[in-house]
Amino acid sequence: MALLEILKYILPSVVVLLASYFAMKAFFDNEQNKRRMDMRSSNQKLVTPLRLTAYERLVMFLERIQPDSMILRIQHPSMTAKKLQQDMLSLIRAEFEHNLSQQVYVSNQAWEVIKSAKENTVKIINMAADKVEPDAPSYELGKAILEFIMQANKTPATVAIEFLKNEVRQYF
Repeated sequence: MALLEILKYILPSVVVLLASYFAMKAFFDNEQNKRRMDMRSSNQKLVTPLRLTAYERLVMFLERIQPDSMILRIQHPSMTAKKLQQDMLSLIRAEFEHNLSQQVYVSNQAWEVIKSAKENTVKIINMAADKVEPDAPSYELGKAILEFIMQANKTPATVAIEFLKNEVRQYF
């Protein structure tokens, strides 16, 4: 009987305590989720412009390593084919290293496409250089490179730029 009297007071208290606990837990979980969403939203406002800038910079990189534009920028009349090859490869390397940090803001697949475009451009330059004597005038190497490009129909950089444009359209 005394046990029943004690349970009459304790049982409602336990029920109120449990109800309060679960209500408070739900409230704090909800508040934490709100804070997380607010933080994610503010981070998104900060990261989105950075991501777009990264895509822009990578497109500029790809445009700058287009073999035909590099030939026009680098080549001069007294240059040898070997010197043109070296200067083009150095420019590609420097441009790539300058844009390495952009990989943080693009997808892994996009970065792989960028690296592939760079490597394939280097391959085209080297294959064309193999067809030309090192001491030949630079315009001969330029001509050989342009022939490789015309055979391929699209440069590796053009393919990568198309990929980046599609990815930007998909995300934004």
